[in-house]
Amino acid sequence: MNKLIAGFLFIVGVINFLPVIGVISAEKIAQAYAIELSGNDLIILMRHRALLFGLIGGFVLYSVFVPAFQTAAMVMAAVSMIGYLYLVWAVGGYNDAIQRIAMIDLVGIVFLVAAAGLKFVDSSRH
Repeated sequence: MNKLIAGFLFIVGVINFLPVIGVISAEKIAQAYAIELSGNDLIILMRHRALLFGLIGGFVLYSVFVPAFQTAAMVMAAVSMIGYLYLVWAVGGYNDAIQRIAMIDLVGIVFLVAAAGLKFVDSSRH
């Protein structure tokens, strides 16, 4: 069961970590979100957002190898991914790239819920 939890968390970690490429390149961010980054203020904010995703994704990936951190990693990833989906739903009027990212996050949430459920079942046994 621990390997299955680790596998699910690995998928969640990769989903959260991939946007870190935006730290290196504003063009990658603009391409990923199909947006125009007008002005350095927005570029700084979006690159910082990419950095934060790297931290969340990195922590989730770290928890794959150090199970003591899995619950905290799951909470962080859940807040981030559910928060994004809420904002997409609440704001509306988004482009296809934002929709694609929302669907990827939805898949991540499914893996996250599965990992959390397995973790709960596993902890109930001990």
